[in-house]
Amino acid sequence: MSWRILGRHGFEFFRLDPILMALLGVLMVAGLAVLYSAGEQNMTLIWNQAARLGVGLVGLVVLAQVPQRLWLVWAPYIFLLALLLLVAVEFIGVGRGAQRWIDLKVIQFQPSEAMKVALPLMLAAFLSKRPLPPNTSTVLLALVVIAVPCALILVQPDLGTAVLIGMGGASVLFLAGLRWRVITGLVALAIAAAPILWFNLRPYQQNRILTFLDPERDPLGQGWNILQSKIAVGSGGWSGTGYLSGSQSHLEFLPEPHTDFIFSVLAEEFGFVGVVVILVLYGAIIFRCLQLAHQSSGPFARLLIGGLVFLFFAYVLVNIAMVSGLLPVVGVPLPLMSYGGTSAATILASFGLIQGLHAQRRFMGP
Repeated sequence: MSWRILGRHGFEFFRLDPILMALLGVLMVAGLAVLYSAGEQNMTLIWNQAARLGVGLVGLVVLAQVPQRLWLVWAPYIFLLALLLLVAVEFIGVGRGAQRWIDLKVIQFQPSEAMKVALPLMLAAFLSKRPLPPNTSTVLLALVVIAVPCALILVQPDLGTAVLIGMGGASVLFLAGLRWRVITGLVALAIAAAPILWFNLRPYQQNRILTFLDPERDPLGQGWNILQSKIAVGSGGWSGTGYLSGSQSHLEFLPEPHTDFIFSVLAEEFGFVGVVVILVLYGAIIFRCLQLAHQSSGPFARLLIGGLVFLFFAYVLVNIAMVSGLLPVVGVPLPLMSYGGTSAATILASFGLIQGLHAQRRFMGP
C-alpha cells in the first residue's frame, strides 16, 4: 500500500465513491453536532453514536466488496432470514409498549431495520430475472413479497415502518416499468381498503391521526408532541436561537429531542439557514446516488439502487414532515442524524451496496 491508497485511488480500490463518502461524512459530523445539543451535551451519548457510526462504516466498506453475482444468489436467503427474525419478534421481542427489538445481550437489534435492505434486494433480484416491464403474474408475486413483511411489522405494532417499507418495495416495482393502469388500480385498491385499515388500527394509532388533523383537540395530551415541535421549528426564525441555546429542547418541552425530533432542535438552533443547508446536503446525497444508479450496469443494480435511494428519501421526507405537523407522528428517525444504532447501521449498509454495485461496472462488468 502506498500513499495513493489515501487518495482517489484508495476509494477506487475499496469500491467507494469519494463524492458520496464525503457527503455522508459531512452529514454524520453535522448529526453528531446537533445530537450533542439535543442530548444535553452528554458525551456518552456522542461516543455511543460515534461508535455505532464507525461500525456502520466498517459494514459499508465490507458490503461494497461483495460481487453482484453473490447478491443475486443470496437475496432469497437474506430475505428469508429477515422474515424469520420478524416472526421471532412475536415470541422473544422486547420493547416499551411495542415488541420491535430482539435482545442480543450486547445490543438490541430491530429486525424491521434489516428488512429495509432485504426487501429491495429480494425484489430487485426477483424482477431482474424476468422480462421487464413485469407482467400480471410477476406483479402479483412481487406484491405478496411486499405484503408479508409489512404485515409482520404492522402487528408489532409499527405502522410507520410498515408503510415506509411497503413504499420502498413499491418503488422497486415502479422502477421495473410498472404500467400506469396497474398503478392506478393499486392506488384505487389502497383507497378502498383505507376504512378497513382504520378500524384495525390500535387506539393510539387512531389518536395520532386524529391529533394530526386537529392538534388543539388535546394540547396537553396527544397534541403535546407535535405542538411543541412546531413551536421549536417556528421559533428558529431566519438564523436560529444559536447553538446549544434552544429553549424547547433544553427546557424539556420537546419530547425525544435526540431521536425522532432532532430536526426540531436543528431548526430551532440554526433556523431557516441551517434547515436549508441540511436539506441541500440530503438532496446532494440522493442526487449522487441517482447518478450512480444511472451509471450502473444491468437491471439488478439499477433497481436495487433506485429502491434504496427512494427509501432513504422517504425517511427524510416523513421525519421532516412529521415534526413540522404535515404528517402524523409515526416514530420515524432522521437518517444519520437521529440517535440509534440499528437504523444508522442499516442506512450505511445500503450505501455500501449502492457503491459496490456501481463500482463493479468497472471491476467486473455487467
